[in-house]
Amino acid sequence: MAPPPPEPISSSSSDLTVIDPEPMPSETTPLFTGKSSDDAEHGTHHKPGKPLPKMQVFLLCFAKAMEPIAFFAIFPFIAEMVRRNGNLPKSDVGFYSGLIESLFSATQMVVLYFWGHLADTIGRKPVLLWTLIGMTVGTFFFTVSTTIWQMIVFRCVAGLFSGSGLVIRTMLSDHTTSETQAVAFSWFAFANNIGIFIGPLIGGALADPVDQFPGLFGGIRLLEEYPYLLPGVILTFFNVISVVLCILYLEETLEPEGASSAAAGPAARPHRLSTWELLKSPGVAVVIWVYTHTMFLAFAFTAVLPVLLYTPINLGGVDFSSFRISLWMAIQGASQALWLVIVFPFLQRRIGTKGSMAACVAAYPFFFFGYVIMNFLLRADTESSTAAFWVVAPIVAFVGPGVSMAFTAIQLALNDVSPNPHVMGTLNALAMTAASAIRSFVPGVTTVIYAIGVHNQILWGHLVWAVLIPIAMSLSIFVRWLPEDKQSHKLVREEEEEE
Repeated sequence: MAPPPPEPISSSSSDLTVIDPEPMPSETTPLFTGKSSDDAEHGTHHKPGKPLPKMQVFLLCFAKAMEPIAFFAIFPFIAEMVRRNGNLPKSDVGFYSGLIESLFSATQMVVLYFWGHLADTIGRKPVLLWTLIGMTVGTFFFTVSTTIWQMIVFRCVAGLFSGSGLVIRTMLSDHTTSETQAVAFSWFAFANNIGIFIGPLIGGALADPVDQFPGLFGGIRLLEEYPYLLPGVILTFFNVISVVLCILYLEETLEPEGASSAAAGPAARPHRLSTWELLKSPGVAVVIWVYTHTMFLAFAFTAVLPVLLYTPINLGGVDFSSFRISLWMAIQGASQALWLVIVFPFLQRRIGTKGSMAACVAAYPFFFFGYVIMNFLLRADTESSTAAFWVVAPIVAFVGPGVSMAFTAIQLALNDVSPNPHVMGTLNALAMTAASAIRSFVPGVTTVIYAIGVHNQILWGHLVWAVLIPIAMSLSIFVRWLPEDKQSHKLVREEEEEE
């Protein structure tokens, strides 16, 4: 049964007005409420009992996987491509490779707000299609670039059109209710992980096929002239499939602003919020801060992990071979997917979005400290310490990635704090712009701190953890300020009463 209509909202001219009195529940009724108050205070409604549109979620998750595939596919060959195209010494390759990736993030940061606002204005579906097509074009021409300047230009083109992720988040928010959003966004995160996993495989396996598979591709002049064409073709193929499926079957989720107001009267027409008004809306600023703080920890850890696994034991690492590093990261990736898809929906329904976020954040410092313990056990170099290492290591590898549920939890908090559906794209854009900004420098700064600690043996090479663990602990303070979520607890109480 739909909840009763909200009471009228009155405010002064300086207050934020969202939606005015008593709209009847309908197809255009907003799906989400802010966490800091009940439905009546925000003028929004949940639609309990609405089934999850599985086909729409599948299409959106498939489209989501395309972005990380395109982003990470170039990683295995970008260094060699830079060296070839620039005829550079190996000592200069790292600079240009880093420059190209930094420009992608910088370009993305500049345009994300534009894509989010456009999705709130003209519709989600056309913006999603444009971004998918633009990203495909930019990535394909990057793979056939023959100079460093061409590489920079087309990587920036890909960055300009890298707004599909935020549009997909917004469309999933439009499709789901408080009962189904945890499941939908768990699959969203799972699709992202699949893209991160598949992208490097495509790039590594298909780059320079004439050299890798001379018996199969030897003598093909086109591939000799453009050694990275084949990954570009495969990436384009998958992106075209995604675009075609979206054109044919994906539904527009943004209702016209006049649709609900036509039935409920002029007074119910939603107020178009400015960016500043949106940031001043209850709970928005703190949720964006926690979102950015969480992404900071994720980017820093992702940058440090492969280097730490490779670093010798006496310098602060674990001295894994390339095979063990690959196996470790594969185990962590699989574990993360299981936590997201299996555990998180249940956890979120039992303790709510804020409770789930608090649990993940509380575990973050212990997860980081696990790598310090692993190194100390290996440094001891005794039979008992080695045995203890093989007890601690699986816990870190399998249990530690559970902290990744924080990424989905904070996304749900972002959805719920949106004042109305017509600013959902803009709100996601603001959060992702902040994340893109820190992604442009956090990995580099983190690895520099790690290198300084290892080189000078500061804290036995664990300087980076001495920096990251307090930052992770401080996140718990800000999580306490997140708006309370009442709807999830209401659903649990209703289930318990029915039982």
